[in-house]
Amino acid sequence: MNMDRTRLKILVVDDTKTNIDVLEGILSNDYDVCVALNGKKAIELTEKIRPDLILLDVMMPEMDGYETLRIMREKNILQGIPVIFLTAKADSKSEQIGLDLGAVDYITKPFNPALVTLRIKNQLQLKLQRDHLHDLVDEKTADLRRTLKVMLTSLGSLAEYRDPETGEHIKRTQIIVQRLAEELRKNSKFTETITPEYIENLATAAPLHDIGKVGIHDRILRKPGTLTQDEREIMMQHPQMGYDVLQEATKELHDSPMVRIAAEMALGHHEHWNGDGYPNHKKHDDIPIGARIMAVADVYDALVSKRPYKEPYPHEVAVKEIVKGRGTQFDPDVVDAFLAIADQLPEIYERFKDTSSSEECKD
Repeated sequence: MNMDRTRLKILVVDDTKTNIDVLEGILSNDYDVCVALNGKKAIELTEKIRPDLILLDVMMPEMDGYETLRIMREKNILQGIPVIFLTAKADSKSEQIGLDLGAVDYITKPFNPALVTLRIKNQLQLKLQRDHLHDLVDEKTADLRRTLKVMLTSLGSLAEYRDPETGEHIKRTQIIVQRLAEELRKNSKFTETITPEYIENLATAAPLHDIGKVGIHDRILRKPGTLTQDEREIMMQHPQMGYDVLQEATKELHDSPMVRIAAEMALGHHEHWNGDGYPNHKKHDDIPIGARIMAVADVYDALVSKRPYKEPYPHEVAVKEIVKGRGTQFDPDVVDAFLAIADQLPEIYERFKDTSSSEECKD
């Protein structure tokens, strides 16, 4: 493998100047050599410069090489950086200790220049091969994510074609969901759950929240008047239908977080915090957080949008309605996050105005 892409960095950790001078003489023609005289400095430099390989002396005062490597592992700062121990002790017990800690090799003192060069070269070649494979895996994973996004977006378009609501509704709720999630992440209760990756998946999944409406007959979905009780009960099946559609369409991808979030959002966005929603009367934290976020975004959009049976509510009135549902229809924490971003919403709605009148929107 060609190792001339850049000069690779080797961190030499040794408290003896003579050893450092010898290693610099052996290595400096081919590599950039950095030096640490103790374990503490080695840890600092590893975090700062990200060397390609570390030569670590075992016998050092205060913090020996074993303890230094142990701390590096605990701090998770190596991340694939090979460590070769330097030692005057060639016994098998010492080697076993080092290898158990994750060292890849031992070099004994006094140094044999040819052996040092060869062992370092071999370990760097292995590292570059691992890095290359890792890059290939990352690239393939990114390709799969892009493919999945396209597929889910296409599924979302089905709901847009069938539902009399405009595509602007989908865009608006998608933006609100993303901003709500970003705001909610500031709440310590959600820091671990709502990660940047989760927010990306949530925004991708948001347009699918009403995918179940593809299973509702046009005579109900597009009915211009008020629904009968029987029709409303049929309409209330769309969350379960959406969940089933996503599970079926993506059954080979059931382990995908993006698919799981989309299915949870489709099933749960009409559930209420107090258990009075549908289809399963879930409440509190039994409702997935993505569905709780979508519930607020969906209702706000319905309130401020024009429908044949009503004029749009002013932004301030819609906000008051959301607040009125805090702790009953909506998760209180999500409402608090909504209030924090509420001033941003009129600008979003100016950008994504409905371009055509829509027929009646049914819950």
